[in-house]
Amino acid sequence: MSGTVSWMLTLSVNEGKLDKFRELMEEMVAATREESGTLMYEWFLSEDDACHLYERYADDGATMVHLGNFGAKFAGRFLGCVTPTGFSVYGTPGAEVRQALGAFGPNYLAPFGGFAR
Repeated sequence: MSGTVSWMLTLSVNEGKLDKFRELMEEMVAATREESGTLMYEWFLSEDDACHLYERYADDGATMVHLGNFGAKFAGRFLGCVTPTGFSVYGTPGAEVRQALGAFGPNYLAPFGGFAR
């Protein structure tokens, strides 16, 4: 199986925060683009301001680089704009990644079948 770590984070944009959230998203996408171990980093927004973030990292090391950057540069502003509503983590992340994600109450799903191209 692949050593990648990925997740879907679902959020509700707080009332009156969409413009700030959009600006923050652009800043976060630009910063994350510079992380060589980030394989996918996609944001989706519904008409009622529900947001889904799909993220995929090459391995635990790349995941920890991203989480370190997120914590140092964006976490406070991010959580000021949104309310998390769900968090599913896919793959087999190691203990360090699980500990780093633990505060967000993730639901872990181990590989069961399929493939990626």
